[in-house]
Amino acid sequence: MPKRVFSKIRLFVRHQLRRLESLLFLLKGLLSERHFIYLSCILVAISTSFAVIVLKAFAHNVFLLANYVNGYLKLPYINSILPIVGIVLTVLVIKKVLDNKIEKGSSRILYAVAKKGGIMPRAQMYAQIITSSLTVGLGGSAGLESPITITGAAFGSNFAQKYKLSQKDRILLLACGVAAGIGAAFNAPIAGVLFAIEVVLTDVTITAFIPIIISAATGALISTIVLNEEVLLSFKQQQFFDYHNIPYYILLGILAGFVSLYHARTFQKIEGHFARLKISGYRKALYGAIPLALLIFLFPTLFGEGYESIKALSNSNTSVLLDNTLLEKFKDNGWVVLLFVGITMLLKAYATGLTLSSGGNGGNFAPSLFVGSYLGFFVAKFVTLTGLDKDLPVGNFTIVGMAGILSGLFHAPLTAIFLIGEITGGYNLMVPLMIVSSISFAVSKQFEKHSMDVKHLAAKGQVFTTDKDKNILSGIDILAVIDTELQILKPTQRTEDLIGLLSTTHQSVFAVTDEKNRLQGVVDFNKNRHIVFNNFQIKYTTLTDMMVLPKEIVSLEDSMEMIMDKFEATHSDYLPVLKDNKYYGFISKAKVLEAYRDKLKEMIIE
Repeated sequence: MPKRVFSKIRLFVRHQLRRLESLLFLLKGLLSERHFIYLSCILVAISTSFAVIVLKAFAHNVFLLANYVNGYLKLPYINSILPIVGIVLTVLVIKKVLDNKIEKGSSRILYAVAKKGGIMPRAQMYAQIITSSLTVGLGGSAGLESPITITGAAFGSNFAQKYKLSQKDRILLLACGVAAGIGAAFNAPIAGVLFAIEVVLTDVTITAFIPIIISAATGALISTIVLNEEVLLSFKQQQFFDYHNIPYYILLGILAGFVSLYHARTFQKIEGHFARLKISGYRKALYGAIPLALLIFLFPTLFGEGYESIKALSNSNTSVLLDNTLLEKFKDNGWVVLLFVGITMLLKAYATGLTLSSGGNGGNFAPSLFVGSYLGFFVAKFVTLTGLDKDLPVGNFTIVGMAGILSGLFHAPLTAIFLIGEITGGYNLMVPLMIVSSISFAVSKQFEKHSMDVKHLAAKGQVFTTDKDKNILSGIDILAVIDTELQILKPTQRTEDLIGLLSTTHQSVFAVTDEKNRLQGVVDFNKNRHIVFNNFQIKYTTLTDMMVLPKEIVSLEDSMEMIMDKFEATHSDYLPVLKDNKYYGFISKAKVLEAYRDKLKEMIIE
C-alpha cells in the first residue's frame, strides 16, 4: 500500500511539473525577452530559497539535538561521533547515489562561467543539498553557503538550458541563483547582489542588476517568512562606533589580512596532503574524520558552522564556549577564555580542511566568519585585559572581524562590508567595516594575487589566461553551435528509411537511438556512399551494419577547448552530444569555427 501511494504522489508531481513547464514555454512565447528573464529570476530565487531553508533548518536542528544530548542525557562524546557519521554518510551517498560525480567548492561556479558558458550539471541542483546537509548538519566543521551558491547557480543554469535561453541570459540566471542563495542564507539581499557581481560576474552591465536584485530580494523575503531568526546569523548591535578606537580597528585589519593568508594556505596544504594519499573512499573518510573528532572533543565550538558560538562572543557570553571542555572549571578566567578562543581560531583551518578533504562537502564562507569573529574578540579582549583600553566594545570588534577575514579570503571587500552591515541590522559600524575590510584585502592581495577560490583555477589557466585563442573559445556558447533538430533513426528501421531521409533533408550524419533516447551509434552517409548508391548492397545491408560507434562523444559540461581537441583527435566534422547520458544533438566543427570567427571580429571591432 505505501508503495502505491508513493507512486501516485510521484506521478501527480510529475504531471504538475509538466503542466508548469508547458505554461512557462507558453509565457516565453507571449512575453518579451526581458520580461521572461524577470519571471525566470523569481522562479530561480524561489527554488534556491527552499533549498536554503532545508539546509539551514536541518543543520540548526541537529545542533540543538547534539546540545540536548550533551546537556541532559550526559553523553559528551556525541559531538565527536556525529561528524564521523556525517562524513562517512556523505562518502556513501557520493559513491552509491551520485556515482562518484560531484563538484565541490564555489570555484566550480567561476569555472562554469569562464569555461563552460554558464552550463552546470543537472545533478548539482540536488547533490549539494544532500551531501552538505549530511556533512555540516552532522557537525562537519564547514559552511553551507558554498553548497547553497552552487545549488542556486545550478538552478539558474539548468532553467536557462531548459527554456533555451542565450549564453548571456544563462550566466545571468546563474548569478541570480547565487544572489538568491546568499540573500536567503543571511537575510542580506544587498550582500547577495554584491557577491554575485563581485565574485561571480567580472563583467556586468547595468541591465543585469535588476534581475539579480529581484532574485536576492526574493530569496531574503522567503527566508524571513519561513525561517526562525534563531536559524539565521543575526546580531543586535550593542554600541555605536567611537572614532577613538580607529587605531585598534587598523590593527584588526592588518591581523585579519595575515590570518586570512594563514587560513587559506593551511587549508590548501591539507587539501594537497589528502590529494597525494593513495587511499580513497571510506578509509580516506575515517583518516580525516577521526582527527577531526578529536579536535571537536577538545574544542567543541568547532562543531558544525559555529554560528551559535559567534553569537555568544558578540554578546560577551563567553563562558558557554568552555562548556563540556576540559577547561570548563576555568570559564570565569578571562585569560583562559582568551587562550581558548585564540587556539580555536587557529585550529579552524585544520578542522575545515579535514572535513572537506576527507570526503565531506561544504565551504569556507562560514569558517571565514567564524575565524573573523574569534579574531575580533581576541584583539578586543586582549586590549581590555591588558588595561590598554578597558572600554573597548568587544562585541563590535567581534562583528567587524568577520568582515576582515571574509574580505581577505575571498577578495570581496564590498560583500564583506554590506553583509555584516545587513546582519547587524544597521550601518552604524560602516566606517570600521570599511577600514578593516579594505586593509585586510590590501594585505591579502599583497601576498596572494588570487582569492582562495580562484587560486587553483588560475594556476591551471581555467579562469584567467593570456592565451587569446582559449579566451575566444571559452566565450563561444556551446548550445548555439549544437543542432538539436536533426532527424534520428531507430535500430529497427530499414535502410530504405535512411534513403528517404537523405532525399528529404540536408543531413549527412544520423544518430541511432533506442526507445529511451540513448545513443546506440552513428550512421555517416559519406562513409556509406558505396552502399547507398549500390542497389544490390542496399538490399542486403541492415542499418546496424552501417552504424558505427563514435570515436568521441561531447558532453554539455565539456569546454570548447576540449571539444576542439576531440575534433582534432578524430578528424571528424560532426560529433554527437549527450545530455544526462542521453542523445541531445550534433555539434558541427564548421559552426564552431564560424562562431570563433564572429567572436574574433567582435574583438577587433571593440
